[in-house]
Amino acid sequence: MQPSDPIAAVVHADPYPYYATLAARPGLLFEPRLNLWLAAGAASARAVLEHADCLVRPLGEPVPAAIAGAPAGRVFAELVRMNEGARHSQPKLALQRALAGVDTQAARRRAHLLGLALWRDRECGGGGDLADWMAALPVSVVASLIGFADAELPAVAAWMGEFVACLSPLSDAGQLARAHQAATALLASFRVLLRHASARPETLLAQVLAEAETVGWDQADGLLANLVGLLSQTYEATAGLLGNALIARQRQTDAAGASVAGGAPARDDGPQWAAALVAAVSRDDPPVQNTRRFVARDCVVAGTPLLAGQTVLVLLAAANHDPAGAGAVFGFGHGAHACPGHALACAVAAGALQAAAELPLPARLAWRYRPSHNGRIPLFSNPQQAA
Repeated sequence: MQPSDPIAAVVHADPYPYYATLAARPGLLFEPRLNLWLAAGAASARAVLEHADCLVRPLGEPVPAAIAGAPAGRVFAELVRMNEGARHSQPKLALQRALAGVDTQAARRRAHLLGLALWRDRECGGGGDLADWMAALPVSVVASLIGFADAELPAVAAWMGEFVACLSPLSDAGQLARAHQAATALLASFRVLLRHASARPETLLAQVLAEAETVGWDQADGLLANLVGLLSQTYEATAGLLGNALIARQRQTDAAGASVAGGAPARDDGPQWAAALVAAVSRDDPPVQNTRRFVARDCVVAGTPLLAGQTVLVLLAAANHDPAGAGAVFGFGHGAHACPGHALACAVAAGALQAAAELPLPARLAWRYRPSHNGRIPLFSNPQQAA
């Protein structure tokens, strides 16, 4: 059975035939049940994501009303990926340059080694443990690259797990309250880290500071908020990328008729298989399935007249599968708000996937997808637990 609509498609077992049907239709499509325009094909997705009048937030609500004025809302207000205009051009450039300078092979190796250590230290052993490991590992790796000590990583990962609730419209009041507490704790931890950054020039934090000075960005609060934002993207998007790669790995093993728990051992295949699989998954089963754009002024996009105040849902996963897209990967964005951490996310996921192939996982895993309007993030369990 096909998904009932593009939001339901995010957590559907196989939404891609449905997406292909949408992507084959030219221009924008109107979805009356959701009161949204849809951009599903590669050309229409590019047109929306590149259009100056299609903004990442509504003009009248730059910060979601549920968190405005609270600690999580103050972090949100500084995020370059959630804002437009000249005020954010300097921080965006600094972050892009710093992330471009990250040694992705070192990040992959760090994810591999930290993944093995994290499994051992948590005394993990099953599918449910895999879900927790998958959530904690990518954010721990990037927090480590930023400069946090290994002993601090569990707390950072736990805070981030609570903070990301502020980004979801499905969160309740209790989750939002914990997100505000987590935002406060994260910012305080980053301030401590900031005081010692000059002593560790090899860290990502030191690189961001150096690039910030080069471009003239001297707003400490904005810098720290965007580092929190980087971790939040890692927590969800990179964890989802890893989880979907684990599913793809299991399906590959099934297709080959193999029965080795966790797939073929990494020592037999080397790291190349993990990098290739993650790259394919980032295109074919991306963790971010869609994104919204809010029309600021009456305009025409992809041949369709749009009115100020309307919303376009850009189906990134559908555009990935459009043959006219020439292999483009939209899952990490496109245009002004393209994620500068795509290469880092793939490197971290590849190292983590390599570690997973060496873990004593159950021969078979079951999964469902976490409830979400845009994120395709599997939650694993043992088959008997899911029954």
